[in-house]
Amino acid sequence: MLSAVPRRIFHTFFRKPPAQRVTAKVPPYIRDQDSNTDNEQPLPHDFRIVYPEFLPDPRPEWRNRLRERLERNDMLTRRSVVAIPEFYIGSIMAVTVGDPNASDKTNRFVGICISRGGTGLRAWFNLRNVIDHQGLEIMYEMYSPLIRNIEVLRLEKRLDEELLYLRDALPEYSTFPLDMEPELLPEGAPVPINDIKVKLKPRPWHERWERKNLQGVQDLGLPQRFYNKAKLHEKPWEKYDLMMEYRATIPEEEQADIFQEIAPHYQQLESSRRQSKRRLAQTSRY
Repeated sequence: MLSAVPRRIFHTFFRKPPAQRVTAKVPPYIRDQDSNTDNEQPLPHDFRIVYPEFLPDPRPEWRNRLRERLERNDMLTRRSVVAIPEFYIGSIMAVTVGDPNASDKTNRFVGICISRGGTGLRAWFNLRNVIDHQGLEIMYEMYSPLIRNIEVLRLEKRLDEELLYLRDALPEYSTFPLDMEPELLPEGAPVPINDIKVKLKPRPWHERWERKNLQGVQDLGLPQRFYNKAKLHEKPWEKYDLMMEYRATIPEEEQADIFQEIAPHYQQLESSRRQSKRRLAQTSRY
């Protein structure tokens, strides 16, 4: 009798109900009441700036507090093996990675850090250099096991949060010798800010840089119609949007607990940073 039932009617009456979509929800953050605030270790004021990758991704769909704690332990273990120095957008760096195809099984690249992002074990940074009149960019995963050594040849900051406009700038702003000598800062000295103004090549560009609020670029020299159109895309209200800022940041209480968890390892992080700095000074002498 079942074979006599039309297929359309059969699927209508005997079809299984659709499975309900399960959405992952992040439980609200509750601070540990057993923790004694009197025993909290003091942290330097720039801890969030020097180690931003220890803060998790604020997007709720990526939050998992157990995974985040396990990742922080792995990050500290990795930092005990390879010293990851302090660096910022605009710093000149040299990264040595393992390369089975190279003659000495390693590959070293020197470049300027033009972007940085990611959280946890997925933290990354991008280096750029111009070699033989060809712009090269390499993105490194900060905690990749292939990385053998990370050196900061010139520690400095720039006026912008990203230097992606160097792709459309003159080559001399992105050219650095592969045998560049490290320029060390005195211990405790503030990080200098390089206020250089970069000159871009004529259009076309990779992006519409006139629509970006760039501080480290010279006058673009475009007709007025480009700037008039750029004003139509401005969003001046975003700096007053508290909900957008709330969704893009981690609560202050949770940040304090995360950094208190890392506080016992701070001396180890600082000692590894000093050792790498002394190693750079010794290699520069010879």
